[in-house]
Amino acid sequence: MIRKIIFCSLLAVFASGAFAQNETTSRSQFSPDTNRIKSHLFFLADDLLEGRDTGSRGHDIAALYIATEFAKYGLTPMGTEGFYQKVPFRKASLVQDSPKLSFQFDGDTVTLDYPKDYITGPDLLSAMSSVKGEMVFAGYGIVADELNHNDYKNLDVSGKVVVILSGKPSSFPSEEGAHFASSYQKQKYAAEHGATGMITISTPVAEKVRPYQNLLNYIHTPRMAWLNSKGKPANTFSEIKNSAYLSRPAAEKLFAHGPQSLDSIYKMLEEDKVPVGFPLPGTVEMSKQSLHSQITSPNVVAMIEGSDPKLKNEYVVFSAHSDHIGFAKTVKKDNINNGAMDNASGTAVMLETARLFSELPEKPKRSVLFVSVTGEEKGLLGADYFVHNPTVPVKSMVANVNLDMPILTYPFADVIAFGASHSDMKASVEKAAGNAGISLSPDPWPQQALFTRSDHYAFVKQGIPAVFMVPGLKSKDPNIDGSKAFGEFLASHYHKPSDDTSQPFNWEAAKTFTQVNAEIGFTLATQDKAPQWNEGDFFGDTFGQ
Repeated sequence: MIRKIIFCSLLAVFASGAFAQNETTSRSQFSPDTNRIKSHLFFLADDLLEGRDTGSRGHDIAALYIATEFAKYGLTPMGTEGFYQKVPFRKASLVQDSPKLSFQFDGDTVTLDYPKDYITGPDLLSAMSSVKGEMVFAGYGIVADELNHNDYKNLDVSGKVVVILSGKPSSFPSEEGAHFASSYQKQKYAAEHGATGMITISTPVAEKVRPYQNLLNYIHTPRMAWLNSKGKPANTFSEIKNSAYLSRPAAEKLFAHGPQSLDSIYKMLEEDKVPVGFPLPGTVEMSKQSLHSQITSPNVVAMIEGSDPKLKNEYVVFSAHSDHIGFAKTVKKDNINNGAMDNASGTAVMLETARLFSELPEKPKRSVLFVSVTGEEKGLLGADYFVHNPTVPVKSMVANVNLDMPILTYPFADVIAFGASHSDMKASVEKAAGNAGISLSPDPWPQQALFTRSDHYAFVKQGIPAVFMVPGLKSKDPNIDGSKAFGEFLASHYHKPSDDTSQPFNWEAAKTFTQVNAEIGFTLATQDKAPQWNEGDFFGDTFGQ
């Protein structure tokens, strides 16, 4: 699960106490086999697969296992090579002694130290990256006409380096704001206005959520992007020649020469005011070196054909990522990030769902597509590749149900469907969950914008209504606090070697979660009308046209 949970704010919720019991009677037509779910999960999370890192032999083994299971159930291969859709990636690593950054103010040079004063990532486009130019402060660096916000208004940044705040204005709605404040969107806005480089500075809010010191743990992490038919990394902007993220002390040095100090800008943020941009004195020069390599890693795609002569040409898509993060950088004996909950559990549930559908005496009206995606932990890459290179027409995919890191350690009595409020899928999910004896609860963490942070969002950006399913926080057992169990996993095991099969799995919970998702898929595949975005919904209006 990539960047989907921000611990410090969530743990406050987890500590808030037990939730009331809310259990109904199951009327599900599906009867999952917990032994099969367990077998899938234990295989995928075994040390043999070495954490299933994208492009690794361990992940290739996982993909082969998934394809073999699909074949066992008689599903139709829907990849480009049988069940496989091989995804080409460029991998870039930063040469750690190469970054250089300095400011020039009236003949004086201020040189920053990497990584003490600033961090930068590898460049996916160029082995040697450099930029020199004047600087312009552009607020948050966001253009959001829908929210009457334009940080570039009346600013000339053509041929210059933009300096922007991390994050978004506090007035922005959470999920819409997450879209506008994404790294991709900010680079896009800068490139469209002619900028040649970007410098991002932290904010007090960002420091509370992700302190600069914590970011130093990731300076050796490679970047990846899938390659298009011309061999170019996707979602990159050649106009932006270099970028950097400054620590607060380094940013203070930069703004000390400007018309406003960094403290005055921070004071505006505390008062919920949005700073207006201005030219900064002096120039900046920054450079770095990156090493490039190319790897491939497969998505695995299979189908159960629908029974209706017309509606079988529409697809309900289940997705779950099969990759994890490989080896941990630790001196401890156990250095394998097994990813049992993230996301062997979601993949196991999807595989059992596929089996249940394959054994239905009468198939649903619409076809059901099962997509095991790679590269989620690298930035939702496999899902993004699939929707840009679909093996069925994009417009024929009418709904996506995404399974990512279901925490299966307690007898949950409800489910959360992130994104359900954006389309009429909410009613479908609520009905299906009821069939499985489970209630649907609203998103308990709207401020986290989890709707934009897993593989389903790649489908959303193609105009496809989607939900991201996880167990809820209510417990069927009054002696078990579901929120505490959820929080314990996040605090102790998320993205750590301890996310392995020694955890206290509740296999009845796994059965229930599989029932819920099978019922959701069946409901969506049999209802008369395909899911529709709610009228006036931001995501529907932005992507669904």
